[in-house]
Amino acid sequence: MNKVTITIQQALLAVGILIGAHGCKVDIDPTDRYTEVAVWNNPNNVELYIAGMYKEFQTFQFGTFPIGYSNATDALTDIEKFTSSTSGNGTVNILAMDASRVNASGPQLNYWSSGYDRIRRLNEFLGGLAKYAKLDDATKKQYEAEARFIRGYVYFWLVRLHGSVVLLDNIDQYNVKEHARSAEEDCWKFIANDFAFAAENLPVAWPAARAGRATKGAAYGLLARTWLYAASIADYDKKQFNNDPLTGVSNANAQTYYQNAANAAKAVMDLGDQGVYSLESDYASIFTNKDTKEAIFKVDFVSPQLTHQLDLGYAPPGDAPGQCLVYGVPTAELVNEYEMSNGARFSWNDPVAAANPYSNREPRFYGSVLYNGASWKGRILNTTPADVTEGIADYGATTEPRKTVTGYYIRKMLNPVVNNFVVNKSIQSWIELRYAEILLIAAEARAKINDIGGAESALNQLRNKRGLPNTTASTTAGLVAAVEHERMVELAFEGQRYWDLRRWRKAHIVLNNVRFTGHRVTVTDNGFKYDVVSCDNMNRQFTPALYYIPIPVSELQNNTALTQIQGW
Repeated sequence: MNKVTITIQQALLAVGILIGAHGCKVDIDPTDRYTEVAVWNNPNNVELYIAGMYKEFQTFQFGTFPIGYSNATDALTDIEKFTSSTSGNGTVNILAMDASRVNASGPQLNYWSSGYDRIRRLNEFLGGLAKYAKLDDATKKQYEAEARFIRGYVYFWLVRLHGSVVLLDNIDQYNVKEHARSAEEDCWKFIANDFAFAAENLPVAWPAARAGRATKGAAYGLLARTWLYAASIADYDKKQFNNDPLTGVSNANAQTYYQNAANAAKAVMDLGDQGVYSLESDYASIFTNKDTKEAIFKVDFVSPQLTHQLDLGYAPPGDAPGQCLVYGVPTAELVNEYEMSNGARFSWNDPVAAANPYSNREPRFYGSVLYNGASWKGRILNTTPADVTEGIADYGATTEPRKTVTGYYIRKMLNPVVNNFVVNKSIQSWIELRYAEILLIAAEARAKINDIGGAESALNQLRNKRGLPNTTASTTAGLVAAVEHERMVELAFEGQRYWDLRRWRKAHIVLNNVRFTGHRVTVTDNGFKYDVVSCDNMNRQFTPALYYIPIPVSELQNNTALTQIQGW
């Protein structure tokens, strides 16, 4: 018997109880046929089934996957530091500093089993929809589009982790247990096909009762993201880091895939021109405004039924003394990347800027980072060592400092007005895909296909809305560098940085044999002194093998046709 959702199973159980209670003698089909036919005859069951599939997106809310803590993958990079030095709250630090912790016995970044479980349930849905559902063709296509949108998202995660994975697109394939990996390039095409079908058959918007469902814009947006990843692997990998015959994407196809990414991004931008999406003037408010038009696809929360604990995990200690966890904090490397308000690069070598490093910075800085002297919830933050509550601590001096180890706190996505999050938790939306990212995809892809004017236009649209002047970049190389900078600051703490460095094949350079830093601020007779301090107590490690995470050994044992990615 094929599996169905828990909700549908419970509904069928209730029917069975009802029949038993009435004591009727009835002739019914065997259970497996009853499930397949009767369930699909009821349109409400179809709706319940697909609605339940959206729960998969909660797996990735606020960057929780794969380490189990919000923003954890950003803490594998140069923009964030987790404060704990012990396993659990500090697991991300252990992984960042010891590449050997990732291995075939314990990949650490592991989604294989749960991802394929979701894929099977989606394929069951698609099979039942086609075979049994009593729906008109248009409604069937819409449900198929939703299922393929979710399946494409699940496969996107599997492929950016492993590159080459097993492709399963119909329930009949499960009649055999053994399935081999497909070539990475075919995997990206498979994902793109799912998103393309979804984009063609999903509505621009849903009625209020179905808010939060996949839309045409969301499908085109994830299609753009998919093609950008495929293009990046084709462009930058060139089989330099792995000898597995199934990993990698043909370099000859890079331009085609960049063009595909540009085209899909343009489809979303066309919707923006129609007023469906737009950039917000107030950067900080994007992440607490449930009605923001920057959100293309998001997960909403409502108290008390569905909440999260982002504020408890990241708010500065003074918000709820003795209870804030302060999992992660911004690094000096990120802080230094934010421009001045006039678009000039910040530099500690500039005596005027260095004397007041937090003055006259761009709006995204103030919407993302809390610093010494920042106004926050009616108080002025003091991150000097003299402040026992919120002052900087040396990383590793205590295992769970629950305060900054860099001199900074995260501001982005926190609720700026409430402190009752310990009891009531938090309900800010998790925005999986923003209009800003679409503009950055368009800028990167257009630069790569030598559409300089188009790249400049997309980039400047974003920069101008963020209160910055036009980019000065005017070449492919210059614009690509500008996009890399913009993605670092615009998408900070949204779970993108680690994956960006991997697809650009820069992680083994940026994240290896290096220690990241913070700023210890101390009071002087003339103001403040800013000393650079290491927030790492040993060098970071990122080896080239980590561009392809190993498949768990247990999966190889369960599927004898499955082979391990070479190098593991």
